[in-house]
Amino acid sequence: MKQFKIPELGENISSAVIVGVLVKVGDSITVDQSVLELETDKATIEVPSDVSGTITSLNVKEGDKVTIGQVIFEVSDDGAESAVAPAETPAAPEATATVASQVAETPAPAPAPASQSAVPAAEVVPVASPAAASAPSHAVVLVENQPPMLQNSAPAAPSVRRLAREIGVNVNDIKGSGPGGRISLDDVKAYSKFLHENRPQAVAVAGNAVQSVPLPDFTKFGEVEAQAMSNIRLKTAQHLSTAWQTIPHVTQFDKADITALEEFRKSYAKQAEKEGVKLTVTAILVKIVTAALKKFPQFNSSVDMANQSVIYKKYFNVGIAVDTDFGLIVPVIKNTDTMNVIEISREMNALAEKARTKKVSVADLQGGCFTITNLGGIGGTAFTPIVNAPEVAILGVSRGAIEPVWKDGKFEPRMMLPFSLSYDHRVIDGADGIRFLRWIIEAIENPMKVIIEG
Repeated sequence: MKQFKIPELGENISSAVIVGVLVKVGDSITVDQSVLELETDKATIEVPSDVSGTITSLNVKEGDKVTIGQVIFEVSDDGAESAVAPAETPAAPEATATVASQVAETPAPAPAPASQSAVPAAEVVPVASPAAASAPSHAVVLVENQPPMLQNSAPAAPSVRRLAREIGVNVNDIKGSGPGGRISLDDVKAYSKFLHENRPQAVAVAGNAVQSVPLPDFTKFGEVEAQAMSNIRLKTAQHLSTAWQTIPHVTQFDKADITALEEFRKSYAKQAEKEGVKLTVTAILVKIVTAALKKFPQFNSSVDMANQSVIYKKYFNVGIAVDTDFGLIVPVIKNTDTMNVIEISREMNALAEKARTKKVSVADLQGGCFTITNLGGIGGTAFTPIVNAPEVAILGVSRGAIEPVWKDGKFEPRMMLPFSLSYDHRVIDGADGIRFLRWIIEAIENPMKVIIEG
């Protein structure tokens, strides 16, 4: 008899809600066959089986909340072998993950929450590192772009590493109390408590970021209906609140004359169609923004307050906000500096389709450097997008309109496109913000600027 357990689903994911059970008792299944559809904090994920055989018992139903490692069903041993090693280290189904997360005005990684109730059961001595002892803890779990914070060098089981990730502890900073220095769950909890007790102020600040205001009893005024947030919507709300309260936002507004750009775009529309893509202003903007990030490296960075440093990225990945029926998703186009506009269009269209059909993977949502959110197709003249932490800037695009513009001694009708650039004032000053936005606008109005300066 073999068991199928919920595998590791990705960084900082400890639980999920079952939105679909794809098998039933009596079914014969094979390794890699999809058996569950789960909604996590970050994604709707289709989970494949790591065992084969005939299902003899099924322990869950649609709507149940499950945790990593929980037994979902048992199968009779019909002679087929499991394709993976022990249940404690199952392969993550990242290739089939359908991820819905980061909101354009949010979406991104920050370390996970620090435990405030862990009680040590063993004496733990932190690694002798001034930074480890003094760096503030992180008390809020955010989403997706977070790079792995744990290495494989520390002697610790996967379950111990998972706990460390969940409570924002670097397992490599812990001295284990077990044989050969092996790290236990209690060691992780004790070390987390040690960090928490030495950084109460930082924890309090981060913790306040997600506190909610008590609501009145609305039933006194009329009929109401309460609907539970999905995991994705809940995580979005938490991330937005944290980003808004921890990042000092500034939003800069301006307009670009896209009259010539529109003529260029329409003239190449048929050629783009032959390549199987639709040439859009957003695709062109991705190319221009990439060039601007090279020109202004502070916009391609992340603020590391724990270590009092700024991390400058040498790669160029641009996230594009996609409006779907189940929320705003920000898939990331990788290595945009190596792609032409046609290639960017093809990748952008493919990612948007995957997002809308719940086929986008966890990897598709990670690694963003900068986000573009275009609401022009819906309307509006301006808005204030929230920075998609840990990025430091986001470009909002509103609907273009014909406006009278004074040009060459007379008013001319010109197509003007409004922009809203929000940025993190901790690393970007106002003068830098307007220089960056003006560079983008000038490149839109004169594409040769990208060729010469980009």
